[in-house]
Amino acid sequence: MYICIVISKNKIKFIASLGHKKYRQEQRLFVGEGPKVVGDLLEVMEPQLIVATPQWLGNTSNHLAADRAAEVITVTDEELRKVSFLQHPQQVLGVFHMPDSPSSVTTQPKGLALALDGVQDPGNLGTIIRIADWFGITDIFCSQETADPWNPKVVQATMGSIARVRLHTVDLPQWIASLPAGCPVYGTLLEGSSLYGQTLTDSGVIVMGNEGNGISAAVRPLITHKLLIPNYPEGRPTADSLNVAIATAITCAEFRRRTSAKS
Repeated sequence: MYICIVISKNKIKFIASLGHKKYRQEQRLFVGEGPKVVGDLLEVMEPQLIVATPQWLGNTSNHLAADRAAEVITVTDEELRKVSFLQHPQQVLGVFHMPDSPSSVTTQPKGLALALDGVQDPGNLGTIIRIADWFGITDIFCSQETADPWNPKVVQATMGSIARVRLHTVDLPQWIASLPAGCPVYGTLLEGSSLYGQTLTDSGVIVMGNEGNGISAAVRPLITHKLLIPNYPEGRPTADSLNVAIATAITCAEFRRRTSAKS
C-alpha cells in the first residue's frame, strides 16, 4: 500500500476518465462512493485506490480495509469534491476492480433470475439491482442495449447491492434461446394475464423491458408466460404504464410471496 496526502492532477484525470464506459472497460475498473457503498464493496471486491478524508480513515475497520488497496490518498473535503461524481461527496471514494464474469453464453440462471431488455436509465438500473438483492435474486442478465451497470450513477443507486448481485451482459435473445427446455421465461406485457392469477415458480427468468418501449420485438416471442400488473379498479382511466423499477419490485415481491407460501 502506498499512502499519499496530495492528490495529483493526473490522478484527478484518471478518476474522471472512469466516468466513461470506454475507459472503465479498458481498465476493468469502476468507482463507488460513500461509506455505505464503499464499505459493502470492500467486503467482496479488491480496491485499486481509496481516496478518503481523515474522518473516514480514522475508523479502525475502514483503515484496515483500505490497507488492501494499492494506493490510499488522504484528502480534505474540498479535494474530495474535485474527484467525486456526487453533488455532495461522502467522505470516501473507491476505485475497484470489476469482478470476472463467467462466459455470458454458457451461464445459466440459478433459481430465479432477472433479464433486463434495454433498461437505459442509470437510476432505474441501480434500483433494480437493489431490488434483486432484497429479494435474494443473485443474477441479472443485461442486454447489450441496457445501461452499463458499472456507471457511477448506477453503482450509487444500488446503495451497495452491486457487491452481492452478479451482473452479466449478454446477447439477450440468443441467451434466452439457449436456456434449457422447460425453463419458464416470464415477461411483463400489457397483453399478459394478471400476475396474481398465474402459477409462479421459484426458478426461471423474469424479463423486464425498456422504459419507453417495453420488451423488444426480438425477445417477445421467447416469453413463455406473459404477466400483467393490473391497475385498480379495472377499467378506470389511469397511467399507461409503471416505472420499470417499480414494476420489477411488484413482480419480484409476488414471486417471493407465492413461492414462500408453498414452503
